[in-house]
Amino acid sequence: WLMAWSYDLTMRGMERACLARWRSELVGTVGGRVLEIGSGTGANFPYYSGAVSELVLTEPDRFMRERLRVAVGAGPRYPVEIDACAAEAIPYPDASFDFVVCTLVLCSVRSPAEVLREVHRLLRPGGRLVFLEHVAAHGQPRLHRWQRRVQPVWKRVCGNCHLTRDTGRSILEAGFEFGRLDRGRMAGAPAIVAPMIKGVAVRPGGTGNPCG
Repeated sequence: WLMAWSYDLTMRGMERACLARWRSELVGTVGGRVLEIGSGTGANFPYYSGAVSELVLTEPDRFMRERLRVAVGAGPRYPVEIDACAAEAIPYPDASFDFVVCTLVLCSVRSPAEVLREVHRLLRPGGRLVFLEHVAAHGQPRLHRWQRRVQPVWKRVCGNCHLTRDTGRSILEAGFEFGRLDRGRMAGAPAIVAPMIKGVAVRPGGTGNPCG
């Protein structure tokens, strides 16, 4: 409950510095039937547009889910469902969604590979994974060493958050192709969590508009 209560406060500086803009830029482009995994307290929710026909929000932590329900409120014009399932096992048929949204989630799941295989299964061919994640500081040896040193304690106090995951590589290994990949740093974040990637990955096999 403490993490759920403090999460938005902890993230406020980063949201103002960059995350709110990035969420708007990424989440505002999705449409059709959309799945968001690890929705937390609902930070992405204000940025969904009228192009969404249905939105499924998953969040396994019950304290986060309580805050998520408040964020959703009465809901928009399209249907919104909140599901308690974990990201490794989402109870929907294959090829159920046009988009999957994943922001600051893959750092803390038990198995990124399992989650990304599940996302791949749930997206229809040509569907898109929209992602924003902090990652290992490859190309910055000193910072990467600090990430490895701090990670054991960081995981304990920050809900299993890993500092050294190579999420871009994991996305490719799950069978996706990058439609867009941006690398940079999260302004306002501690140096050990500042390296980030964001963009769009495509499940191969589709043609045309993923919302069509």
